Amino acid sequence: MEMNNEKYAADISSIREAHVRISSFIHRTPVLSSESLNFMAGRKLFFKCECFQKGGAFKFRGACNAIFSLDDDKAAKGVVTHSSGNHAAALSLAAKIRGIPAYVVMPKNAPKCKVENVIRYGGQVIWSEATMQSREHMATKVLQETGAVLVHPYNDGRIISGQGTISLELLEQAPQIDTIIVPISGGGLISGVALAAKSINPAIRILAAEPRGANDAAQSKAAGRIITLSQTNTIADGLRAFLGNFTWPIVRDFVDDIITVEDKEIIEAMRHCYEILKVAVEPSGAIGLAAVLSDDFRNNPAWRDCSHVGIVLSGGNVDLGVLWESFSP
Repeated sequence: MEMNNEKYAADISSIREAHVRISSFIHRTPVLSSESLNFMAGRKLFFKCECFQKGGAFKFRGACNAIFSLDDDKAAKGVVTHSSGNHAAALSLAAKIRGIPAYVVMPKNAPKCKVENVIRYGGQVIWSEATMQSREHMATKVLQETGAVLVHPYNDGRIISGQGTISLELLEQAPQIDTIIVPISGGGLISGVALAAKSINPAIRILAAEPRGANDAAQSKAAGRIITLSQTNTIADGLRAFLGNFTWPIVRDFVDDIITVEDKEIIEAMRHCYEILKVAVEPSGAIGLAAVLSDDFRNNPAWRDCSHVGIVLSGGNVDLGVLWESFSP
């Protein structure tokens, strides 16, 4: 796919190759639907449950593709990344399966359940301050000390290709889908999903869902260039990253619109997932449902005929400590 004579970091063939490479390691996650949620949304919804993926999130797809596409000499020195959570756990698990070390730079404020996942999967945690500068500085230091390969959480063609495998499965499982709603942060997930889906069905619509307190992608799309924010403020800890030079051109050219929602709408959507779908979904994972139920989406005439909507429930790593404590006598 060429546009503006620009080559993208991934394409349908790299995504199909990724699927062949990783299919024996990943779960082909189920697609759930609910008449109650269909009624609330006024359309048919198809939930791709990446919260059931290994490691509890879609990130395992990209991590697997990145790690299993390394040659043996490179792989032996291990991989390094910086991540607040799901990518870190996914990379640790994929590295463990391949039998190589994973060095993971994590901010001190990362959710406890995500840190525990990294440790459970054998990743070596290196702490950084919460700022992106500190995370990148520590990652560079580890790279120099170990000679490991950097695997960026989203700005990497191997990662984008791996995440795109979601579309290959989803459009086989529910071919009638005319719209897919995907959370957006650094853009690795939506880039892969959009490239694959539009290649399979050029008429399909790809909509991004973003928290209002971290609406850099919506601002970028409006400005026609990458906009970063001095700070982000949202419950969706997985959606605080900014677009990268590999993901931005794909988002710019293939994402039809970005729907921003308030944190209270995200929490309500998490609750619907829990109570109606019976699925535990983290805030970042529930935002697609929040978007489809939002006034912005429902009242926009451009999306009136989106009647069969695929929603990627991207992850399920939510700290439920407070919930369980509330039950204790």
